Amino acid sequence: MASIKRVQVTFDCAEPERVARFWCEVLGYVVPPPPEGFAAWDDYDRSLPPERQGAAFACIDPSGVGPRLFFQRVPEGKVVKNRVHLDVRVGTGLVGKERLAALEAECTRLVALGAVRVQLLPADEENESCIVMQDIEGNEFCLD
Repeated sequence: MASIKRVQVTFDCAEPERVARFWCEVLGYVVPPPPEGFAAWDDYDRSLPPERQGAAFACIDPSGVGPRLFFQRVPEGKVVKNRVHLDVRVGTGLVGKERLAALEAECTRLVALGAVRVQLLPADEENESCIVMQDIEGNEFCLD
């Protein structure tokens, strides 16, 4: 029998803490407690060598159901479309105008946090409509 694995989604980015805090707001995630012996993440960060300070940050689902999100600093910027992206499910169980209204309301909230609306993909025979967006560093994700 196969064992169940825990999944972490890792983002390459320029500003790990900033991007992590954006995703906390999007998903209702929280910053986990700092390592034992540190009162705050800033204290832990200052204990690292200068080149590692600010190099990583994480957030977790407070319910423990969703995957941990990990953000790591990389020197290069984003240049092409993501091969993997998150789908933020906000219209689950809704149909038609109610579903589209829920997507638009969430889109408005996320734009206020710094996200960018890219396009509305209309429904077709196989898929419901969704809104393609970008996070604060240009990583694509979908509201559906």
